[in-house]
Amino acid sequence: MKPEKIEDANNTNEQIQWVTFNLENEIYGINVMDIQEVLRLSEIADVPGAPEFVMGIINLRGKVVTVIDTRKCFNLDSVTITDNSRIMIVESDDNVLGLLVDSVAEVIYLNRSQIDSAPKIGSDENAMLIEGVAKLDDNIIILCNIENL
Repeated sequence: MKPEKIEDANNTNEQIQWVTFNLENEIYGINVMDIQEVLRLSEIADVPGAPEFVMGIINLRGKVVTVIDTRKCFNLDSVTITDNSRIMIVESDDNVLGLLVDSVAEVIYLNRSQIDSAPKIGSDENAMLIEGVAKLDDNIIILCNIENL
């Protein structure tokens, strides 16, 4: 069932769906409209000379997709890949990427009014990856900007 959209002057009650995922002990979210699918880990082929954050490439139904280590994008330590690890296939500006995450949690709905702007912490490069933050129950959710990834 699609969320009901309640219009107001600032669209503060517009509901947006986010797919949440975990990296380390933090919860992140990506707009559901940017996600094509979520995959279990499959064989990732190395790409010699690729940047450190590029894990390699996968074959997704005949299409070559670059897989990014999302932990490295956020300057987190690498961890052992587990059965919970997933590759989130995202599309932005006609680019298809796979994002390796520790686990995918759930789909949540947030009103625009629940989303605060991203804090000005860290490097400008890292700040560009964060669209905003939201508080849901007792959790802080870091909302990612896929276009800048």
